[in-house]
Amino acid sequence: MHANLIPSGIPLAVMVLCLSLVSGTAAADWFKKTESIMGTQIHAEVWHENGIVAEQALAAVMSEMRRIDALMSPYKKTSELSLLNKNAHPSAYRVSSELFDLIKKSNRISELTHGAFDITYASVGRYYDYREAHRPADAQMEKALAAIDYRHLVFDNEKQAIRFAHESVYVDLGGIAKGYAVDRCINLLIDLGFSQAMVSAGGDSRIVGDHRGQPWSVGVKNPRDPQAMVAVLPLENTAISTSGDYERYFIEEGVRYHHILDPGTGQSAQSSRSVTILGEEATFTDALSTSVFVLGPAKGLALVNSLPGIDAIIIDGDGKLQFSDDLLQLED
Repeated sequence: MHANLIPSGIPLAVMVLCLSLVSGTAAADWFKKTESIMGTQIHAEVWHENGIVAEQALAAVMSEMRRIDALMSPYKKTSELSLLNKNAHPSAYRVSSELFDLIKKSNRISELTHGAFDITYASVGRYYDYREAHRPADAQMEKALAAIDYRHLVFDNEKQAIRFAHESVYVDLGGIAKGYAVDRCINLLIDLGFSQAMVSAGGDSRIVGDHRGQPWSVGVKNPRDPQAMVAVLPLENTAISTSGDYERYFIEEGVRYHHILDPGTGQSAQSSRSVTILGEEATFTDALSTSVFVLGPAKGLALVNSLPGIDAIIIDGDGKLQFSDDLLQLED
């Protein structure tokens, strides 16, 4: 009865193939990719009507993540950051504009947070080994503490070079590099024409658009049961970063030693269990989640409430939820 729908002279097999090709390019769907890069799980999702285009974009995201890891990892001896750590004292060391600008931005955030965020924390942090449950001895800690001060980083704007004013300074961008990488990848996807996408790197994520007419649902983990959520947030066009004491840690004599160090003491900050920051860009939310964790709930919320477009969810040292003012108004 429907045979007259097929033009005469065209074999049925050819028609089936043509229809398959058309439907393959027109079937819009979510495309996803996950890889282990930068010491964490990198995950990206995009909505597109063409699977080939989507897969190429996801491959470009992962390639960009690997490029930034090669540039900024303190664990790769050939990375530009490692070369800076090796060569920036006593003379200044010239770096790429990308690394120079991110380190300068890190220092501006240090000023904003009165030193709660400080990429020179690694002058002490490098001596912790959370897998081996090792922390620096008191004498080693005392000596290395003198090197923690973002003002030890001296910038030569003309030569695009950085000098360490203290011989023991060591820089780690772990508190900002993943957020920066997420922003870079989101901007890449936007430039390619994607209007609905998500990229995450560990605790840092950024969302473009909605989830096909509905908000994205992003969970805030329970720090003492990471398989459970204490909150689920409906989000669109938002960056979100979480810093917690449950990712890298060990417990010694009842004390939890974790990777979020107070630059003033070289010890693990203890007044929070996790801090989640929402904002426009992941570079800033990444650094701010670390800062607020170090500051503690009272000072941290005071800072967040002073920043337009920034929100926070804090789980304090007793496990209680605390919210920034804008989120409290939404609750009401």
